[in-house]
Amino acid sequence: KMAEKQEEPSNAQNGEPDNAEEGEGKKKKVKREDLPPFEIVTGERLPAIFFKFQFRNVEYSSGRNKTFLCYVVETQGKEPATSRGYLEDEHAAAHAEMAFFNTILPRCQAGARHDVTWYVSSSPCVACAQRICEALRKDKGLRLTIMVGRLFMWEEAEMQAALRSMKEAGCKLRIMKPQDFEYVWKNFVEQEEGEEAKSFVPWEDIQENFQYYEEKLAEIL
Repeated sequence: KMAEKQEEPSNAQNGEPDNAEEGEGKKKKVKREDLPPFEIVTGERLPAIFFKFQFRNVEYSSGRNKTFLCYVVETQGKEPATSRGYLEDEHAAAHAEMAFFNTILPRCQAGARHDVTWYVSSSPCVACAQRICEALRKDKGLRLTIMVGRLFMWEEAEMQAALRSMKEAGCKLRIMKPQDFEYVWKNFVEQEEGEEAKSFVPWEDIQENFQYYEEKLAEIL
C-alpha cells in the first residue's frame, strides 16, 4: 500500500545539530528562538537537481521537507500582465504558500482579477490551507488552481478536512500529470548555459503515482 509518509528529516539534514536526547518541546523551542528569521528564496527558475528530487511524486517523501512553489499570475485589468517565478521555503517555520500571499500577490494590480496557477511539490499543510481559504473569501477577483505533485499527510482527518475546505472556498485542486511535470521542467527549471534545452525525462512510476494520488484526492473531496 502506497502512502505519503512525510517523515521528519533529522535536524542534521536541515543544517542544525542533531541531538536525539533533547525532548520534542525543547527541539521546537530551539528551532523557534535560535534560527535566524526565515528567508524565502525567490527566482524565475529552480536548479534541475531540486526539481528532480523535490517534485518527484513518490510513495515515501523522506527528506523532502521543503515546499517548492512555481506560480503563474495572469492579471486581467487595465494593463493585462503575466508574471511567473518560483518560491522555496528555507526553514520549516515558513511556508512558500504564505510567502506568495505576503510578497507576490501584493505586487499585482489591486482590484484586478488574478488567475493564479501554482505547481507545488506537495499539497498545503492545514495552516496554509486556512490562509488560502481566507485569501479566496476576501478577494473575489482571485482564482486559484493548485497542481500538486504529492498529497501531504493525506491520511490525517484534519488534513482531509483542510483539503475539502479549500475546494469549498473555490480553490481548484489537481494532481500533477506527467505533462504538468514536463511543463514545469520547460518553464521553471534552469537549463545549463550553452546547452540545448534538455527534454524532460519522466521517472519510473510517474504515471502510476499520478493515478494513485488522483484516486486518493477524489475520495477525499
